[in-house]
Amino acid sequence: MKRASAVLPRGSFADDAVVGEVVLDSEARLRRRAVLSAGRQQFLLDLPELVPLNDGDGLALDGGGVIKVLAAPERLVEITAKSRADLVRIAWHLGNRHLPTQLMPDALRIRPDHVIEDMLVGLGATVTKIDAAFDPEGGAYAGGHGHHDHGHDHDHDHDHDHGHGACCGHDHGHDHHHDHDHDHDHDHGHVHGPGCGHDH
Repeated sequence: MKRASAVLPRGSFADDAVVGEVVLDSEARLRRRAVLSAGRQQFLLDLPELVPLNDGDGLALDGGGVIKVLAAPERLVEITAKSRADLVRIAWHLGNRHLPTQLMPDALRIRPDHVIEDMLVGLGATVTKIDAAFDPEGGAYAGGHGHHDHGHDHDHDHDHDHGHGACCGHDHGHDHHHDHDHDHDHDHGHVHGPGCGHDH
C-alpha cells in the first residue's frame, strides 16, 4: 500500500502530478493517520503531525505522485446578519461556545444545532440550511490546541509501535510522549471574532 506522509498546499503542485483524488468531509480532513481510498487505489495517510487538510491540498505519495484532496459537501447552517457589526457580535457568541465556525466575507457557517440556531435567531441573525464544503477556522488547532471538538472523537489510533525492540526490554516505542495519536479532534475552533477580548 502506498503511503502519503506530506501535505502540499493548494496550488503548490502541478496538475500532471495528480494521480488520484480523495473526497473527505471536515472530520476526515482532520486525521493524522488513516487508510483512505482515491478511486480504486488505497493509500495510508501517515503524517508526522496533525495538519488540517483544505479543499485543493495535495498528499504527496512516497515514491512520487500526488493525491488531491476534495472537500465533500456537508449539511451546514449559513448565518447572515443585518450589519457587519452584528455578524462580529454573533461570531463572538459562537466563539464563546467553542463551536467550529467557518468565516466567510459576509457570513458564518456552522454545523446544524437547533439550540444554537434558536439562539442566533434571537440575536437577530438569519439562518439558512445549505450543502457546502466546511472549512472551519483553523488557527486554534493548527497550533498547540490540537483541534478541540467537544464531540471528543478522540481518534484513538493508539499507534503504540509495540515492536518490542531488540534487548530494550519492552521498548513500546513510546518516546515518552506515548504517540497515542489522539489527534484529539476536540475542535474548539476558537472563532472568537475581532474584539472579543479573549486573546488565546
